[in-house]
Amino acid sequence: MNIGLTGGIACGKSTVATMLEQRGAIVIDADQIAREVVLPGMPALGRIAERFGPAVLAPDGTLDRKRLGAIVFSDEAARRDLEAILHPPIRALMRERKEHFELASPDKLVVLDIPLLYESKLEPMVSRVMVVYCPRKVQLERLVQRDKLTAEQAEARLAAQLPIEDKRRMADIVIDNSGTLEHTQRQVDTFWSSLPLT
Repeated sequence: MNIGLTGGIACGKSTVATMLEQRGAIVIDADQIAREVVLPGMPALGRIAERFGPAVLAPDGTLDRKRLGAIVFSDEAARRDLEAILHPPIRALMRERKEHFELASPDKLVVLDIPLLYESKLEPMVSRVMVVYCPRKVQLERLVQRDKLTAEQAEARLAAQLPIEDKRRMADIVIDNSGTLEHTQRQVDTFWSSLPLT
């Protein structure tokens, strides 16, 4: 059995992923895979340097994520180009790992942690979608605080994603993470106890 785990930036998706993992789920993290596919020597890194120039590479040959982020968060066409380079290898690796774990551990819940699940139209890859939610105002406050951004920078990052209210409406399962950690834990426990797992 599998679910897709998503939410808006700074809604607490990683917190919920950790809670699920602590209860025995296998978590496949799209962000981690995205880092793997841009390691030195990987084809995607070469394509990124070709498209965005050598300035997006750090002196040691690794990807300068901050510099690349500054380009793509302020330029819609650049963001689409980056996605066209990254999405195919990320999806292939996620699919491969999902199939491996479903075969190797059929009694475990496999969670595909995908920040841009709806934006990337990856719903067909999973059985159900869990959205970690908090209101947009809380999202903005957390993002400014967590990433030390200006309000304008935080707004630009939120604008690059589907609005959180849309994600909430499309979800099969909603975990409201706008309250205390204990409140979130209780919702995760309720979900966990509903699973037909051994």
